[in-house]
Amino acid sequence: MEKIADFFSINNVFFTFLGYQMSYLEFFGTIFNIWSVWLVMRNNIWTWPIGNIAVILFCFLFYQIRLYSDLFEQVYFFIIGFYGWWAWLYLKGTNKINGKRVAPITYNSLRSNMAYAAIIIVGTIAMGHAMGNIHLYLPKWFPCAASFPYLDAFTTVMSFAATILMARKKIECWYLWILVDIIGIGLYFAKAVIFVSLLYVIFLILAYKGLLNWQRIYKNQVRIA
Repeated sequence: MEKIADFFSINNVFFTFLGYQMSYLEFFGTIFNIWSVWLVMRNNIWTWPIGNIAVILFCFLFYQIRLYSDLFEQVYFFIIGFYGWWAWLYLKGTNKINGKRVAPITYNSLRSNMAYAAIIIVGTIAMGHAMGNIHLYLPKWFPCAASFPYLDAFTTVMSFAATILMARKKIECWYLWILVDIIGIGLYFAKAVIFVSLLYVIFLILAYKGLLNWQRIYKNQVRIA
């Protein structure tokens, strides 16, 4: 049990590279996250269970580095991971890939995009305020004040929206992921989790490729419809 507990500690160093001490938690959480994003870019359903493993690891990481919005974000990701898995399995459309019916990739409506934008703004303000004061509300569980509460909340709420859009196979999810990744690069660098910051550089590249790939699939769907 002690060895298992050590694995989930950011102070348990896996290896040191150029003076940077890499924990088991940060390393394996990053690897599973990259794997998950690569799979979703390829429209592969295994993105959801692989992503949930990454989520569990990052829950422990974000709690220890006091990015509390990101912590609650991982809990949300874990829940939505099962929804996404179910949706991709059973919400079939009229398209076929390799002889199997799959849910189609589509664009969101303008009205729906405006609703998502409003939710992101309101959600950021509400979560930023809550996370900025959570050490006062729950000092036993969160003894230290949150770092960058509003910026962290902004990326978290955008990630909430992007994950729902991704589960529904809406192309707009990639625009949100690109913005989240750009902000995440700076945020995690500032928190001195350099490997996670580099992870978001990879996420940014994969998100851009994912956008192009889903747009290509959408055009093929329209062409053969």
